[in-house]
Amino acid sequence: MSWRRREITDLTWERVDLEHGTVRLEAENSKNQEARTIYTDGEILSLLKDQFRRRQLGCRFVFHRQGNQIKSLQKAWRTACRKTGLEGKLFHDLRRTAVRNMVRAGVPERVAMSISGHKTRAVFERYNIVSPQDLLEAAAKIDGYHRRQDPNPADRESNKFGG
Repeated sequence: MSWRRREITDLTWERVDLEHGTVRLEAENSKNQEARTIYTDGEILSLLKDQFRRRQLGCRFVFHRQGNQIKSLQKAWRTACRKTGLEGKLFHDLRRTAVRNMVRAGVPERVAMSISGHKTRAVFERYNIVSPQDLLEAAAKIDGYHRRQDPNPADRESNKFGG
């Protein structure tokens, strides 16, 4: 989930459609002042359904503390990070992870940008960080390409270097 903290803490039930698995993020609740619809499934939809079953009547917020809107996640976030051995992680790191996961899953970048709410490619690219694993996978893909082009190993070596 590539949502910003405020998009989560400000989320109200009138913007959630559990039947269709959608969440409508309004422009006034978005950093870039653009509304967007998020399609959920799997864990996120299950989480929203659990929250609905546990909702408090009279509370319009999806995520709340005893019927009151959650304003800050800092203490809970630090506690969760400490308990999981992830001290030093920032809540905002989840956006970076979500962007990377969408790209690695094969979601077209323009679609991933729409989901995450990134308006410009430059900002999106700052979130789409290349890891050592990405470089290893690229090397394996290049090698696979060369093998398909020329199955003879001796020819393949000379072709790699333009020979």
